[in-house]
Amino acid sequence: MTARSRLHPAYLAAALIFVVLLVSAGLRSTPGVLMLPLEQAFGWSRSTVSFAAGVGILFYGLTGPFAAALMQGLGVRRVVIGALALMAAATLSSTLMREPWQYMATWGVAAGIGSGALAMTLAATMVNRWFVARRSLMMGLLTAATATGNLVFLPVLALLAEDGGWRRAAAATGMAALALIPLVWKFLPERPSDRGLAPVGAPGDHVEPPAPAGGTLTLAFGALARAARTRTFWLLFTGFFICGLTTNGLVGTHLIAMCADQGMAQVQAAGLLAVMGVFDLAGTTASGWLTDRYDPRRLLAIYYTFRGLALVALPFSDFSLLALGLFAVFFGLDWIATVPPTARLATEAFGLREGPIVFGWIAAGHQAGAATAAITAGVMRASQGRYLEAFVLAGLTALIAAVASLMIRRGVVSAAA
Repeated sequence: MTARSRLHPAYLAAALIFVVLLVSAGLRSTPGVLMLPLEQAFGWSRSTVSFAAGVGILFYGLTGPFAAALMQGLGVRRVVIGALALMAAATLSSTLMREPWQYMATWGVAAGIGSGALAMTLAATMVNRWFVARRSLMMGLLTAATATGNLVFLPVLALLAEDGGWRRAAAATGMAALALIPLVWKFLPERPSDRGLAPVGAPGDHVEPPAPAGGTLTLAFGALARAARTRTFWLLFTGFFICGLTTNGLVGTHLIAMCADQGMAQVQAAGLLAVMGVFDLAGTTASGWLTDRYDPRRLLAIYYTFRGLALVALPFSDFSLLALGLFAVFFGLDWIATVPPTARLATEAFGLREGPIVFGWIAAGHQAGAATAAITAGVMRASQGRYLEAFVLAGLTALIAAVASLMIRRGVVSAAA
């Protein structure tokens, strides 16, 4: 076989990163499954469990830009292996916990940092290194791994967590992370040049951008300082803050508990999130394809508008199988369809070198919004006994994100910027 006829290593690297992101997403979705079992096992309040989940989401987001900067110096493979080891240690040790602070330390801080290094910034770094053609499509495919993670893990974890078996669910996520470490060490190359190749679709005169000079903190905060002087950064940050608030912070953390309030079994409610995962896999991949062809600002406006309408409508439904099924399909198609156009706009505005780092800060806004929703919705449910206000307010904020997206000014930088 000639070199031209063989499969480009970029696709093999993307497949391995997809699996890593899938396991990381499964870990991040686990607190939603553990919420009711932990309340029953330890007598912890909904606000206590929600607060720990919110802390985990916050650390998940704050880790992103530093992980992206660390990948520039230490290397992608080492960062991924370290993050997988931290995730495994946190989740396996959580099986011994007895107090709320231990849940905070394991699933909140440690698992949040580990999974935060294996999130959208990892996908952006990998795609910018390995692809020139079909970059947004590949970004859509990789970020769809979070949907597939819900699809694969949630129903299984919900079954494991039944009848006081929350420790089995926690241990399963840890073992999955542990199993990936030798695969990443052996099969994940750093960049195409390590194999004597150019990225997929690169022109003949392609020159790989040099790594930015400086340490991790210098790279992370330097990129933030330059980006923060632009209007584009703050509009993208606002939109992604609301994106996180309306998805994994509210729906990902509280939908199972909300359905339980309506008399639905936990396994059935987890199945709804799995259905969302199926449709988000299609929706996010299609969003990547559309982003390569259409104005990403308009795509974001459409996504946020329909998401807001769905969230406002859900609390007023009858929670029948038909109503919840329609919500799962509709919301699933839109769950993280916002990622490819947001990453595209960040790369256009801030370049291939700093784009993933800046996108990490924008993604930190996503998780800050998610943490806000996870905590406040739990507090509102504890004080009011219902989730109606939390979902309606979240839906209205999505409409704000739609307007902010249309206000972004597009700008193109050189590939070496």
